[in-house]
Amino acid sequence: MKLKCFKAYDVRGRIPDELNEEIIYKIGAAYAEVIHPETVVVGYDVRLTSKIFSEALIKGLTDSGVDVLNIGLCGTEEVYFSTFFYKADGGIMVTASHNPMDYNGLKFVRENSKPISGDNGLFDIQKFAENDIKINTNKKGAVKNLNHKQDYINHLLSYIDLKNLKPLKIVVNAGNGCASPVIDLIEKHLPFKFIKINHHPDGNFPNGIPNPLLPENRKSTANAVKKHNADLGIAWDGDFDRCFLFDENAEFIEGYYIVGLLAKAFLKKYRGAKIIHDPRLIWNTIEIVTKQGGIPIESKTGHAFIKDRMRKEDAIYGGEMSAHHYFKDFAYCDSGMIPWLLITELICEENTSLSALTKEMKKKYPVSGEINIKVENAYEVIKQIEEKYKESCIKISKIDGLSMEFENWRFNLRSSNTEPLLRLNVEAKNDENLVRKKTEELLNLIK
Repeated sequence: MKLKCFKAYDVRGRIPDELNEEIIYKIGAAYAEVIHPETVVVGYDVRLTSKIFSEALIKGLTDSGVDVLNIGLCGTEEVYFSTFFYKADGGIMVTASHNPMDYNGLKFVRENSKPISGDNGLFDIQKFAENDIKINTNKKGAVKNLNHKQDYINHLLSYIDLKNLKPLKIVVNAGNGCASPVIDLIEKHLPFKFIKINHHPDGNFPNGIPNPLLPENRKSTANAVKKHNADLGIAWDGDFDRCFLFDENAEFIEGYYIVGLLAKAFLKKYRGAKIIHDPRLIWNTIEIVTKQGGIPIESKTGHAFIKDRMRKEDAIYGGEMSAHHYFKDFAYCDSGMIPWLLITELICEENTSLSALTKEMKKKYPVSGEINIKVENAYEVIKQIEEKYKESCIKISKIDGLSMEFENWRFNLRSSNTEPLLRLNVEAKNDENLVRKKTEELLNLIK
């Protein structure tokens, strides 16, 4: 049976035809067969099928002789944390992140929370799951319910100096996902006043699928910042591996500028460190990292590529404009909790606001925001765009898709790994009108 739920980096599928308990059980057994772990961490998100799927997964693992550390309802990063902190041989998270209601999925890591993707084992797991492997073991694995929360909270707090923090009023929007139990635990240690909206974990998602990357999903956080006169707003996606920030004026801050701020925060503590960034938008990050005495390194987009490059370079931090942020001391994994802790520390240390921290970079390097365009022939379109601009272009890079650089502006055009889409990002130097003009020009050419 061919399984459609295996993607480039993880498993995601529609329920019940692409993903169900039987398929999940087989994937658990196949993971055991390919990775050969003794102990695996398992956690699940708030979706209505996630707990049942985690039980099927645990059965597939334990029937194959694998011991399971069950951490229950959690965010994806809690599986990453528990895998490296408790020295397990692997970890699996049941989540569909920001996919529609009728979807679910799995994210996999091996020892030290190293990612498992299409390049290093995921398709081997697929092959075994499709071939109905016969489980040959006399030993049943044991299940231990593990309360990891306090160790996890202590680890999060280790990134900041609590003495630097001042009372801030912060809107927190968990989107009825998994972030709220962590917020409730961490707030006891912080001098902040949290205004909690959409706080209760609810797999029915009464306020819509939590994906603040979509402009239409940002209103509730922005409105609450205005209403409560808050210092900033934070919103998470369902499994909170990404966080999104709003300044005191309720303005959404593009993930690109957050990468610059986090690079600055780390280079204040670790001068000369290496910072990894993706190729979509680069000028602001390169300037900040270089000015702070760090070394900027460009990597292909995608968590598996960024994590791999960080390990090779021993980088302290890696950031993508899509709001994925990676940390060396977090086993090079992405976290949606560490970024806002570091940003609030920066606000308090510099006795300023988030709008003041981002004002100069937004003016200096205005951006289009990522624009998705449906196309059937992505390769042909990219080729034609390259032909059109190659005479006037100063620099071309193909680390990820097509990046073309000119004197005062640049763009990156890349095809999606999972959908028939082209993703366009444009940035300029000190010229918002140029961004608008060139974005429109490119969109007309693409369409």
